[in-house]
This record gives sequence, structure tokens and C-alpha cells, in this order.
Amino acid sequence: MKHLSIFGIFLFLFSLMSGCGTTSQVIALNGEKISSFKIDSLLKKQMDSVNMPGLSIAFINDGKIVLHRELGYSDLETKSKVDELTMFEAASLSKPVFAYFVMQQVEKGIIDLDEPLYKILPLKDLEYDDRYKLFTARMVLSHTTGLPNWHSNRPPDPSMNVPEGHTYIMFQPGTKFSYSGEAYQYLVDVLAHLLKTDHTGLARIYRKEMAEPLKMKHSYFDWNDFIKKHRATGYIQKDDNRANEPQTLKKINGFGAAGGLRTNAVSYANFIIGLMNEEGLENNSFEEMFKVQSYVDDWDDTDDWGLGIGIKKTPYGTRYMHTGSNGDYQSYFIMYRENKSGWVFLTNCNRSNELFSSLESFFRNGKLNTNK
Repeated sequence: MKHLSIFGIFLFLFSLMSGCGTTSQVIALNGEKISSFKIDSLLKKQMDSVNMPGLSIAFINDGKIVLHRELGYSDLETKSKVDELTMFEAASLSKPVFAYFVMQQVEKGIIDLDEPLYKILPLKDLEYDDRYKLFTARMVLSHTTGLPNWHSNRPPDPSMNVPEGHTYIMFQPGTKFSYSGEAYQYLVDVLAHLLKTDHTGLARIYRKEMAEPLKMKHSYFDWNDFIKKHRATGYIQKDDNRANEPQTLKKINGFGAAGGLRTNAVSYANFIIGLMNEEGLENNSFEEMFKVQSYVDDWDDTDDWGLGIGIKKTPYGTRYMHTGSNGDYQSYFIMYRENKSGWVFLTNCNRSNELFSSLESFFRNGKLNTNK
């Protein structure tokens, strides 16, 4: 009986230790402790309020992932649930990842931030406008080339006399901010040319030289069998009836620096941790990424732009962030480098703005509906 009693005590203590994960907590920026129960309640409420299909989310404190959740469905028809292997389109959260990758090439002497890109690879679509010869990698990453985001979605003014089907430059390059995915894709082609490879080869270099060292285990710019098996289906709600309409599969075969990364919250959180801990790059490279490169006039959540990342001064310190939307996928992350805290989430629908607003407030002080 004595041995049984000791064994019973051991089992009891072990069960307490094993259950520690269920009582995980997140520390808000003001020091408030937020229990996993409180976070789970918030996430459930937010997902239910907009009929969000699936969610992958991770919270970071002191440079470590302290809590992550995989919730809802990756496919509503098959009732497949989101799990730790589910792949989401990161959309424009691809851009900070690509900026880091570019800085790796800068450090290796492959490319210079301020060398005119046309000297490496002319951009035939803009040969009619010599101003494109001013484009540099720095301008691309800080969104100051003057290119539109996607010219197919924003036709030029007729007075600009742009050849039919061509992109165009809206202002003198380097003088102000204008968000552009097209510029990022031009830089992809420049890098592939310099490294004597194609988009697929560039994606493999990214996996070997960046994703693996930063422990971004499931983070891909190329299409592969793993993504095909574990991808989430994207959904769009077109009206207020909250009905989720599945969208056509996008294979994104090329290296989509502007929005083609497929990943999950844990893998992306490890990238954020790499930024916080300044892993894999020299100090001056991180200084370039995080210093103000351009000013953003009309965005509520961002005042300035670094290399690949938005910047805003807050009462809790400098907030770095990026948002992403491919229509049927949306994503957000915020990061405070000073205290090494932040979060990232990815969804397979177009209704996550409310979740971002709630989490941004929640992460500041553990409360909802407070002023920024």
C-alpha cells in the first residue's frame, strides 16, 4: 500500500506538470497576464462573429512562442480541421521574408542596395520611360519606385500616354511612398538573374539559406506535394449573409515575393523571432531593415516604412508590422523588438480585419475596445 501511495502521488504530480500547457499565458505590453482561457474565448468569439473558417495564430513573449492555436476548418466541404501542418497563403506577409532574403544576398555581395537594377536586368515593360533606370533594391523594399501595386488593377490616367498593357511610373522614383507588388517581382527576376537560376531555383536557395536556419519548417515560395496535401481552401464572403464561398486553387508556381509564400503561424513566428533576436544577418543589415526609409502619408496603422516592413511609434514602443490579403486569405503580424513580443495569424477567408483590431488592443493591455 505504501508503494501504491507513492506511485499515486507521482502520477498526480506528473499530471500537474503535463497540464502546464493548458494554463499557458501571454504577457501583454503593459505587463498584464492573459490566460490561455481568455485568449481562446476571444478567438472563438471573433471567429464565430464573422463565420471565419480557419485560423493559425501564434503569440511571442521574450523572443519565444508562448502560445499557438490551430482552429476551425481548412476545408468546409470535407470538414478537414486546421492543424499544425495546414498551409495558408501568407499574402503580403511574404514581403518582409523576401526583404530578409535580399539582405542575405547583399551581405554576400550578390547585390547592392543602391545599384540601379536596370544595369543587371533591364525591365522591358518600362523601356519607354527612362525613369525606371533609377530603381534600386532599396527603393523596391521601401516602396518608393513609383510603380503601382498591380497595374492590371489600377489603369493609368489616359494623359500619361502609357503603351497598352504596360505598367507605369506615377512619380519620380525615390521621392515618396507607393506600395508596389510589381516592384518586388522585378527584384525577384533580378536576383534570379544574378544567381543564375530561375524562380524554382531561387525558392530552393531560400529554403536552404533562410527558412531552415530560422526554423521556418513549413514555409515555401514554391509549389510542392506537401502544400498540395496540407493547403487550406480559401473562402470569400461576398455579402452580409456570412456565407463562405470556396475559391479556385492558386498554385503560384513562380517565386511570389509579393504574396506567394505559403506557411503557418508557428513557422512565421520563428521568422519574427529571428528578426527580434537579430539572427542570421549582420547588425548593419538589421539597422537598414528597421530604420525609416520612407514616410507613409495616409495609412492609419503605419507611419513609416523600413525595408520590407511597416513602422509606427506607439506608447509601448516602436511597432513593426505587415498585413496581407490575397482575397480569400488574410494575414497580420505585429512585433515589438524592444521587449521581443508580438503575434502573427493567418486565415483562409476575407473577414479578419475585426480580429486584427481586437488582438491589437488585447495584446496592449489584455482588454478590448480601447483606444490605440
